[in-house]
Amino acid sequence: MAGQTGLPSHFLLTFRAFPVFLGAYRMSDKLTEIMAHKRREIAPLVRPVSEGELARLDVTLPRPPSFATAVRRADRHLAVIAEIKRRSPSAGDIKQNADAPTQALAYRTAGADALSILTDEKYFGGSLADLRGVTNRFRDGPPCLRKDFFVHPIQVLQAREAGASAILIIVRALTDEEIKNLHGAADAAGLDALFEIHDEADLVRAVAQGAKIIGVNNRDLAIFKTDLALSERLIPQFPKGVIAVSESGIFTGADAARVRAAGAHAVLVGEALMKAADPARLVADFRRA
Repeated sequence: MAGQTGLPSHFLLTFRAFPVFLGAYRMSDKLTEIMAHKRREIAPLVRPVSEGELARLDVTLPRPPSFATAVRRADRHLAVIAEIKRRSPSAGDIKQNADAPTQALAYRTAGADALSILTDEKYFGGSLADLRGVTNRFRDGPPCLRKDFFVHPIQVLQAREAGASAILIIVRALTDEEIKNLHGAADAAGLDALFEIHDEADLVRAVAQGAKIIGVNNRDLAIFKTDLALSERLIPQFPKGVIAVSESGIFTGADAARVRAAGAHAVLVGEALMKAADPARLVADFRRA
């Protein structure tokens, strides 16, 4: 029998035995560092941003393509979210001089269903200009996720103005109130929200907030170990109807097949596709999984 959260009652009973508190910060040292930097970075921009303001903005701008529709394919094949990422704390330099629109063209030609564009500069070498450059060039898609460390609705406003179709909400990095505000802002702005989780506690919090798209980050940000078993453990616990995404650690068709077998509707792939000599072949391998 399912509880009010939509999760099985036996799961909730097991979860409640864990010594955790919903809404508490449970972050790794690196994520703590990144989030602290992001809060300092956006502090000069922070101002009240109402859902009414975001709704008015939404009707004045062209409607972006749907991220949710793209990542749950009607033919039931695995959808591929191709990421534009020049570097990362875990991998170091990946493709430092990559031009975002050029990389997006390669992904579009390869048949990617959606794009994930890193806009964090300090840790990932991205920018809002990368997102704008891609969405201005490809107005009819693929839809773009603004991949950044969201803490305030002003970033949602920026994402909508830059042509994004979705934002990222990292559950363990935020309080319940912050998640509620970001999700409400995304809805008002006409954007989808990808809730990123790392464990059962994150899953319960995401479901309680009404998440429709949930991604499992297979990378443990405390030790930078990647383990697809996280997706295999967590995705089968998702409520029916939630779109399941597996993120990080997907390099081969065999990797994609593992998470698809667990119930993933989509994979988010960065490093492997950024380095691929033939992105189309790799996308095809993932889709055949």
